[in-house]
Amino acid sequence: MKLSALASVAIFAVALSAGAAIAQTTAPAPAAGATTPAARSAKSIECSKEADAKGLHGSERKKFRAECKKGKM
Repeated sequence: MKLSALASVAIFAVALSAGAAIAQTTAPAPAAGATTPAARSAKSIECSKEADAKGLHGSERKKFRAECKKGKM
C-alpha cells in the first residue's frame, strides 16, 4: 500500500509541473494583417470616426474608409 501512495504523489508532482510549464508558454502572434489600435494611422482612425457618425456598415463603410484614407473625401 505504501508504494501506491508514493506512486500517487509522484504522478501528482509530474502533473503539477506539466501544468506550470504549459502556463508559461508565450501568447500566439497576431494574425497576418491584424493591427493593434496603436498601429493604426491617425487618418485611419479619423475615417472610422466619420464612418461611425454617418452610420455606415458593411461594404458601404469599407468603401467610404478606403476613399477617405486616400484623401478623396
